[in-house]
Amino acid sequence: MVSHSRELQVCAFRAGGHCFAVESDCVAEVLRTAALTRVPLAPESIVGLLHLRGRIVPVIDVCRRLGLSAAPADAPRTNLVIRVADDFYSLLVDEVLDVHAIDRDRIEQPTAQGGTSTADAVSGVCAAESRLIHILSPERLVQPLQKQRSTPFVRHGVSHGGHGG
Repeated sequence: MVSHSRELQVCAFRAGGHCFAVESDCVAEVLRTAALTRVPLAPESIVGLLHLRGRIVPVIDVCRRLGLSAAPADAPRTNLVIRVADDFYSLLVDEVLDVHAIDRDRIEQPTAQGGTSTADAVSGVCAAESRLIHILSPERLVQPLQKQRSTPFVRHGVSHGGHGG
């Protein structure tokens, strides 16, 4: 979908002491508390799965995914559920801030940053009145998870296929 509006509607949030945003169109809902099921052998940024009205949703810790300092284990966190293509993902963030309308002309291309984890997911940067907002590409943010889901299943341990003597 191509938008011809001069303004981009974004949902801003805080993670690791920085301000980030995703386009509001991809936000499905905000959950203050959610029971997570841990996933053995999952990538470090996947902190679990949540059950959302019959749908299993992977939970991505934004701080871990972007290589930022993590929030204390007992700090309250918020799940920002986004839709990417036909899949849902939950972004675990420190705090959801607000919705902004940003003039597209004020969005600048990101410069190379020290952490490639952050640089690969940021599609633009905008200086707001009191903070710098890093606009994330939801597609690039979840891309490592999508790549892993498309890799073939690898068995570990003993085979029970009946081969051998």
